[in-house]
Amino acid sequence: MEKHMVQSVNRSLPAYQERQISAVLQLLEDGNTVPFIARYRKERTGSLDEVAIREIEDEATRLTKLEKRKAEVLKAITEQGKLTPTLTKQLQQAEVIQAVEDLYLPYKQKRRTKATIAEEAGLLPFANWLLKFPKSDLNTEAARFLNPEKDITTIEDVFAGAHEILAEQIGKVATFRDWIRQYTTKQGQLVAKVKRGGEEKDEQGVYEMYYSFTQAVKQIPSYRILAINRGEKAGILSVTIDIDPASIIQYGHFRLIGHKTGPAVPLIEAAYEDAYKRFIGPAIERDLRHELTDQADEHAITVFGENLFHLLMQAPMKGQVVMGFDPAYRTGCKLAIMDQNGKFMTKMVIYPHKPASQAKRAAAPEQLKKLIEDYHVQTIAIGNGTASRESEQFVADVIATIDRPVYYVIVNESGASVYSASQVARDEFPDFNTEERSAVSIGRRLQDPLTELIKIDPKSVGVGQYQHDVPEKELDARLDRVVETVVNQVGVNVNTASPELLTHISGLTKSTARNIVGYRNEHGSYLDRAALKSVPRLGPKAYEQSVGFLRILNGDEVLDNTDIHPESYGVARQVLAVVNEDETAVGSTKLAARLDQLPIQQTAEQLHVGEATLKDIIDGLSRPGRDVRDTMPAPLLRQDVLTMADLKPGMMLQGTVRNVVDFGAFVDIGVKQDGLVHISQLTDHFISDPASVVAIGDIVTVWVQSVDEDRHRIQLSMVEPK
Repeated sequence: MEKHMVQSVNRSLPAYQERQISAVLQLLEDGNTVPFIARYRKERTGSLDEVAIREIEDEATRLTKLEKRKAEVLKAITEQGKLTPTLTKQLQQAEVIQAVEDLYLPYKQKRRTKATIAEEAGLLPFANWLLKFPKSDLNTEAARFLNPEKDITTIEDVFAGAHEILAEQIGKVATFRDWIRQYTTKQGQLVAKVKRGGEEKDEQGVYEMYYSFTQAVKQIPSYRILAINRGEKAGILSVTIDIDPASIIQYGHFRLIGHKTGPAVPLIEAAYEDAYKRFIGPAIERDLRHELTDQADEHAITVFGENLFHLLMQAPMKGQVVMGFDPAYRTGCKLAIMDQNGKFMTKMVIYPHKPASQAKRAAAPEQLKKLIEDYHVQTIAIGNGTASRESEQFVADVIATIDRPVYYVIVNESGASVYSASQVARDEFPDFNTEERSAVSIGRRLQDPLTELIKIDPKSVGVGQYQHDVPEKELDARLDRVVETVVNQVGVNVNTASPELLTHISGLTKSTARNIVGYRNEHGSYLDRAALKSVPRLGPKAYEQSVGFLRILNGDEVLDNTDIHPESYGVARQVLAVVNEDETAVGSTKLAARLDQLPIQQTAEQLHVGEATLKDIIDGLSRPGRDVRDTMPAPLLRQDVLTMADLKPGMMLQGTVRNVVDFGAFVDIGVKQDGLVHISQLTDHFISDPASVVAIGDIVTVWVQSVDEDRHRIQLSMVEPK
């Protein structure tokens, strides 16, 4: 890895040591994945986590692009014979692409403008003469540049042409643009107004708060930028960045004129003001709008990524028979029952709601009760779509008649229809209709959210903010990273995992994932990790990168059910020998207690292994088959129903966080409409980011502030009333 790149990254990211940056970049260059580096190369990186490794990777990518652009610009200016030592130094010291482009602007291939026409008419020397602030008569000098063949027939034509040349030249000065850009960023106001006829287009008043809106550029939050952009795109709003030009004009006078005097001063002043009005100001407004949008996009993508992470990391409901309940009116409610391992058992359609006939509605309670009893259903997962709350009431009434405890959970079914119509679903349940597949998906989402949600496009799971307004390519890339992080942190059972799940394992591709499943189907369950070496096209590198994240339960090798990498099995057995135990003790309380007493530094030196790796080995031996999601909040089980009419101000309830956005969090409290906890009500002190307090899946205590049944709005607070 080039030392220059390592040092450049270190200047940008001083929190990391050069050796850490060098190690990360070298490991990436050698074809290692981020999850593998974070988990199994801690000694080399100084135990950097995935976030840090990706930050280093992204900064190296940015700097590589920057250096490439610098080289292109240097080459282009050199070919024009205009490269100077000063310009070379300025380009080499530029830290962002924008600075490079500002420096390159005067040397770009010109399109035909009024200034170029004036130059072709021979007026460039006169314009440059004016910049020397001569004391002599300007008209006399201007007369020398009359050129009837180029339509320069009067003194006024000469001055007009010189003005165009000066304005364009001044407009391309990098230092002017940089200062004005910074000043506008600090002092500018983003102004949105309703366009003529915009109110008619905004039938529901979605953008009403922006009809006459002003906020400082440096203060406006990301979600408002995206909302305003959408209103502008819809033809409802007009948007500008307003700035008092007085200071900008004063700055130009100081830089261009200073204490100089003479008859050229008013001409230079006019040229500068025109340059700002026509060239610099509009360009900077475009740049700033673009920059604000980029920042808002990045923030929205980050929020989506964090929400997706917490959604996928929700605790699975293990060891329970679950019924998936896909509600509907006319077409009936589709039911599907899965055993403790998620295996489909049976399905049925019942008709508990109008417009079904009286006979069908009368039969529905007993049909549901019989299914619950016959298959020993413990929990019912009810989708939150059409007819959800009516179905919730129906289910609550039925389970109240059963002697043993049966619970229900409202499950966010966003994306279930996408899954049920996909090729993946058709391959899994070829004889089911789409609604029946949805019922299976809803039930499995409760049993194992990660395994089920991984089958659909992350953008379809309903936890984003302005997701349709941000660049799809960047959003997809970020969400892919999140999915990769979660899947590898959790690990997968290689004998039950779907190809969709395996695809996200470190080092695997769609092809190798399919081959793992195909080999499993042909030869039976894998008995040890080493058997994966026989999978077609799963080479040594892919095996090395993936195997530590693939678990084998009840196989021939007990260490295969840990996150200890096979490359460390020898050390793991040495660790067992140090405490006088063998592999039969793995996972026992006795072994865990003994391992807990081991002196880490001394044992690491004795076994010639890094301390970080030793700690991970001890953790794996103490807790084989561990699932990091088990520490997350469990689903909130319910047996009775609330309606909006039941809610009263001050009422205390428990709810599940369904979405986290810039201005607060939406909480499911068991009524038809999720309630909003505004950011100001998340805690009793100021916070700028709701994600610092809550995450999707959290079980929270809330107090009802207000209920608006007509507008279907519930205001909640997480701050206990006094």
